[in-house]
Amino acid sequence: MCGIVGILGKDAVADNLVEALRRLEYRGYDSAGVATLEQGHLAVCRAEGKLKNLTHKLLRQPLSGRSGIGHTRWATHGKPTERNAHPHVTPRVAVVHNGIIENFRELKAELEAEGACFLSDTDTEVVGQLVDREIVRGKDPVAAVEAVLPRLKGAFALAFLFEGEDDLMIAARRGSPLAIGYGAGEMFLGSDAIALGPFTDLVAYLEEGDWAVITRTGAEIHDESGAVVVRPAQKVPPGTLLVDKGNHRHFMAKEIYEQPEVIAHTFGHYLDLTRETVTLPDLPFDLAEIDHISITACGTALFAGSIAEYWFERFARLPVSTDIASEFRYRDTPLGKNGITIVISQSGETADTLASLRYARECGQKTVAVVNVPTSTIAREADMVLPTLAGPEIGVASTKAFTCQLATLACLAVHTGRVRGVLSEDDEHRLVRAMMEVPRLMTEALKLSPEIEALARTLSKARDVLYLGRGTNYPLALEGALKLKEISYIHAEGYAAGELKHGPIALIDETMPVVVIAPFDRIFEKTVSNMEEVAARGGRIILVTDQRGADLAHVEAMQKLILPEMPATVTPMVYALPVQLIAYHTAVLMGTDVDQPRNLAKSVTVE
Repeated sequence: MCGIVGILGKDAVADNLVEALRRLEYRGYDSAGVATLEQGHLAVCRAEGKLKNLTHKLLRQPLSGRSGIGHTRWATHGKPTERNAHPHVTPRVAVVHNGIIENFRELKAELEAEGACFLSDTDTEVVGQLVDREIVRGKDPVAAVEAVLPRLKGAFALAFLFEGEDDLMIAARRGSPLAIGYGAGEMFLGSDAIALGPFTDLVAYLEEGDWAVITRTGAEIHDESGAVVVRPAQKVPPGTLLVDKGNHRHFMAKEIYEQPEVIAHTFGHYLDLTRETVTLPDLPFDLAEIDHISITACGTALFAGSIAEYWFERFARLPVSTDIASEFRYRDTPLGKNGITIVISQSGETADTLASLRYARECGQKTVAVVNVPTSTIAREADMVLPTLAGPEIGVASTKAFTCQLATLACLAVHTGRVRGVLSEDDEHRLVRAMMEVPRLMTEALKLSPEIEALARTLSKARDVLYLGRGTNYPLALEGALKLKEISYIHAEGYAAGELKHGPIALIDETMPVVVIAPFDRIFEKTVSNMEEVAARGGRIILVTDQRGADLAHVEAMQKLILPEMPATVTPMVYALPVQLIAYHTAVLMGTDVDQPRNLAKSVTVE
């Protein structure tokens, strides 16, 4: 989603604003801009497209102000043009905005009735015009913003700069994250800590409904009622501030290859490798007393939850319902008092997932957040937080966050089964040993990359691709299809292999690649029968399996990708890597923007 930065500096800030925006590119954007105070007067520079376009404009018309705000915009209201790019500037106010102002049409009509003229198609300009009107009516900037904020409906983060106010920036958040960075005689603002990495490691996070008056000496933070509150500043771990592709061509490739390391880190956090047990933090509720689990998430995180559904039902013998957060939040789902709701989100700021969490809490449910950002809103509002410890994920298409979500959920499922007496001590030891092998198995899986790169030459010519799987490999088939769609723009669909005869088989012909995810397991023979149905219709099979599966699948395949043999419990984590590499190499061959695919954003903080 859009990115916000702000700096009250000692020297010219334009270059640092652009550098901070560059660190937020992973959120997705289609235009960018900065505004600074030039001898007390607001000046703005904006450009359509990538940050390099803004950089070129700043070279031609440099800005020298010591106070500034910047923005990368992902279009919601109005086309992605320079006219609609942020910051939006009135005679007295410059503003940048993440989110959606839901009642902007009524507010705009009110302003237009008073003679206001609008220069853009955005909802954001309404906010600047409202604050400007309050200043004209005699309020100072702080009072003007305080008067306008209650009138805004929706989820947003805002940053303001004011004509003639070189030592003032105002920020506000409702639904979209903002972090304040503290320096020596300087202050910083960003959508997340990554943006502030080059400037400070001391960060305070605004809570829901907060707004802050920022000067070079510090920040006065108010809650939604206007009362002054303290939000403690904290040291941000250095790893959070590292944004570097290393030796890789794309962030996505780097993050795919980081998975053996980060998943080891995640398991190291949740497993006692000496005792071969799961060691979760103290729980605020008794898992032995729950009778149902609800899992809700969006996108790739939803598929992690769908895989976990199999684990909880098998290891803990608990009924589980997994639902898309954007549906869950509006369906009036009845939730019993003895159930728990697990919400999964990489950013911890996903709007629909956050709303689902709040709904579950209103229903009296205990809530567990599986997130990659432990300081996020979802993490702060859940009863229990299980961080995934994947580190910053810059590529829009989730890779290492997905497998770390799986690792975390697997640990929770095993622990739940143990607490409920479904799993014995020996069962726990066996499952933990299997999880301990995952980093090594992932390293082996990555060795398939050259083979997959060659395969991608064929896939890049396809118009449609089908993914099939059974059991936990069914959600992985959904994830594989999503990955290919996201970054290569090839139409792909994932199906449960048993559903083939119920519709999808009509699509099969000699031009259709069919990716079958089928390690040798108790339902392998069933999947083989589905492959035979595909082969009989000329479909081009790409079989992802182990050596035993490859030997026993007497079906002609265009390609067999052979992974090491492993317990069925951990196959989704390991088999995710070749699935990711298929999408990655295909997209690279097609020349798409792998890290920032069109129309997509990393963190979806609006509906």
